[in-house]
Amino acid sequence: MYQEINVFDYAATLLDQIDSGIFLSTEHQNRMNTMTIGWGGITVVWGKPIFMALVRDCRATYELLEKQNAFTISVPLQADLKEALAYCGRYSLRDGDKFNRCKLTPVPGRKVAAPIVGEAELHYECQVIYKQTLIESHIPAYIKQRYYTQTTANHTMYFGEIVDQYLYHKDQ
Repeated sequence: MYQEINVFDYAATLLDQIDSGIFLSTEHQNRMNTMTIGWGGITVVWGKPIFMALVRDCRATYELLEKQNAFTISVPLQADLKEALAYCGRYSLRDGDKFNRCKLTPVPGRKVAAPIVGEAELHYECQVIYKQTLIESHIPAYIKQRYYTQTTANHTMYFGEIVDQYLYHKDQ
């Protein structure tokens, strides 16, 4: 069952939850993936509600996003999805199907070609309208020392116009 909401009704809740992780999902040619993100948020750019998400260029999700230009954000509000969030943050689509492994239900997006995570309650469907790869030389040294010591992989920031937002209750 879907419950319509205003795009900013749960913005503070989303920001509280992002520290524990939220799901970003995408799909291209029947290859779908969800991953845990801890960076991003809702803002307004060009007069449009935007979810900004950062994805490393070494991730399978990055490959799918580059081809599909759409993603969903699924936020657990009451469901205990800590184990699934931990797994989806640690493992890659290259290791296997995370939806099956974590017993998560991919539900087709209503307006974008990307699934939501049916067990989470809060959802944003996003169409990429701009992206920018971070310029490593512009990142302060203390941030590089903390987040970029193990790899040369960089993040791309995706500006996803929020084209649909709702609460979804799988069992109702």
